[in-house]
Amino acid sequence: MSYTALAFTLIFVLIPLLLSKTLQLGLEKDTIVATVRSIIQLLIVGYLLQFVFESEQPIYVILMIMLMIGAAVENVRKKGSFIKGITWKVTITIIFIELITQGILLGLRITPPTAQYIIPISGMVIGNAMVLSILFLNRFISEVEAHEDEAELILSLGGTPKQAIHSQLISSIKASMIPTIESQKTMGLVQLPGMMSGQIIAGADPLQAVMFQLLVLFLLLTAAAISGAMLGFLSYPSLFNNRMQLNRLKN
Repeated sequence: MSYTALAFTLIFVLIPLLLSKTLQLGLEKDTIVATVRSIIQLLIVGYLLQFVFESEQPIYVILMIMLMIGAAVENVRKKGSFIKGITWKVTITIIFIELITQGILLGLRITPPTAQYIIPISGMVIGNAMVLSILFLNRFISEVEAHEDEAELILSLGGTPKQAIHSQLISSIKASMIPTIESQKTMGLVQLPGMMSGQIIAGADPLQAVMFQLLVLFLLLTAAAISGAMLGFLSYPSLFNNRMQLNRLKN
């Protein structure tokens, strides 16, 4: 793709800008900021990846993954500021997901131990875990606020914090997993995933592209399951004080 062709793709940014302006959605500034940031960030990452791939030094691969984890944690932290210690809880969750997925991939030699495989796959896994963590936290706080009286009643009758918050926790974990599961149900029928489409456009064998896409789908399913469950069980105790009373949540 030439720079001229890339410039023409800005038409796809003008369309939502016009709709936002016409419908008075107030999203013009956010759209422009998101567009500019994506251009700058992707160009920087492109040069960084070229350097890392050419150097073939493990330390640079580790630094790239740490950078991705740090950015993901910071983004989730803003959404979960009502939970005490959310930063380290999200950090542990994402690092655990990264270790278990790469451990299986490299340990079983499913993918080669090279930067060209480790970094892109890690980026997809970490990014998905970030989005699902945010989805979980948004649903969790809504569930807790909606059933606050119910939780306090259980506590007043001698129930434990885990019992008081159990239904809300499970409901939130389930809600965070549903988009990934439903997306996989229609994969190939309703949508062709970006990774697979990109490989086919680049001239790869379609069957090889399908196999790599299946690998990614299964990884994202694991990320969906672990991120909500692990973050949930790490976070719910922080909603209670030392006297096992439910704290008032503040956004």
